[in-house]
Amino acid sequence: MEKIWAGRASGITDPVADDFNSSISFDSRMAVQDITGSIAHAAMLGKQGIITPEEADVLTDGLKGILSDLKSGALAIDMKAEDIHSFVEAELTARVGDTGKKLHTARSRNDQVALDLRLYLRDETDAITEKVTALIASVTEKAEEYKEAIMPGYTHLQRAQPVVFGHILCAYAMMLTRDLGRLADARKRLNISPIGSAALAGTTYPTDRRFEASLMDFDGICLNSLDGVSDRDFVIELLSALSLIMVHLSRFSEEIILWSSSEFGFITLSDAFTTGSSIMPQKKNPDMAELVRGKTGRVYGDLVALLTVMKGIPLAYNKDMQEDKESVFDACDTVKKCLDVFAPMIAGMTAHPERMRKAAQTGFINATDLADYLVGKGLPFRTAYKISGQIVAFCQKNDLVLETMTLADYRSFSDLFGEDVFDAIDLDACVRRRVSEGGTSVSSVEKQITWLKSEILK
Repeated sequence: MEKIWAGRASGITDPVADDFNSSISFDSRMAVQDITGSIAHAAMLGKQGIITPEEADVLTDGLKGILSDLKSGALAIDMKAEDIHSFVEAELTARVGDTGKKLHTARSRNDQVALDLRLYLRDETDAITEKVTALIASVTEKAEEYKEAIMPGYTHLQRAQPVVFGHILCAYAMMLTRDLGRLADARKRLNISPIGSAALAGTTYPTDRRFEASLMDFDGICLNSLDGVSDRDFVIELLSALSLIMVHLSRFSEEIILWSSSEFGFITLSDAFTTGSSIMPQKKNPDMAELVRGKTGRVYGDLVALLTVMKGIPLAYNKDMQEDKESVFDACDTVKKCLDVFAPMIAGMTAHPERMRKAAQTGFINATDLADYLVGKGLPFRTAYKISGQIVAFCQKNDLVLETMTLADYRSFSDLFGEDVFDAIDLDACVRRRVSEGGTSVSSVEKQITWLKSEILK
């Protein structure tokens, strides 16, 4: 295939250089977007009289034919082409003759690839948004199922205060809602059309960039042609949003791995999302959660790779920027796969409230409530805190928990203790009293679930 840049040079490059320079192996996935952009470009050229309306129709029909044949499998992409743009142009010219050579009027591969990438990532962002929403729905449903299951809440991975399992699940749902916000923000900034920026300085043809952008549902155009072809902020911003999604999936995975262990025993994962051991028949491994946790580093790497590529590039387009696609394609693919496995994994998860409650009863996680009880009797919090700490030490030394101490034991530390102390340290009461907005009381968790359903899952 003759190089589309043949003319000044002979077009003959070393096969090793051809292979090194080629991007068809990965940018071929943008075939639909490339043809979509070309159809809009042909329409603009015809509208502006840069080519005749008849020529615009020929180009449009030819491009639609290529798209149809690619989708049906009647046409295969030539992997010897330099990139998807040259493949489509060559195929179009083979079908419609010299008219096909007019398609590239008033544009460059520099603005064309920027256009294709924005179109492609817009579609990917929409697909990922849908998958994140599906995961929020799965988590919210589980939170409602276990909104009354009391378990230890942790800080420093030490038992801290009683919470309900639904509260923890809502916390992850809230993280994911912020991910939706970041995806929406990233989409706004990528949904700007660069086409018409040409190589770097615009074009001498009387184009209508805004008309062309409107045909592809863009919100506007890049206002500076140099920026239009050299900007990859939108890719980096999306990669950043994807990295934060993976932060949340990884943290959730870590908890799932811990909760499903024999030491915790808080949950059981479905057999559909676990594996066994080749030699240990008793094993049930949370491999899907572990893989998500591991793949997080991969997405981080994609982000750091592109940040590093872009940090020293002068205006305008440089071939270094070809490295943007493999990174963002890999990140999108990875995040989608992780989301695809995560939602049904959560849906199939079974919690064990009795095991959770037992852990809560033996961890002195109602010690704060004991201190609050003394505050209610008139003691300053710091004094109450000290007495409660002394009581915990006493329990640990004598193999007791707060619930098994006698009133006489309590009164040996303070005369303020009465029979009502046992109501104050009851786990159900401890949870029920945490009525501050966003807290772990059942009523508060129900409000969180209602908000998720009405504002996010509507």
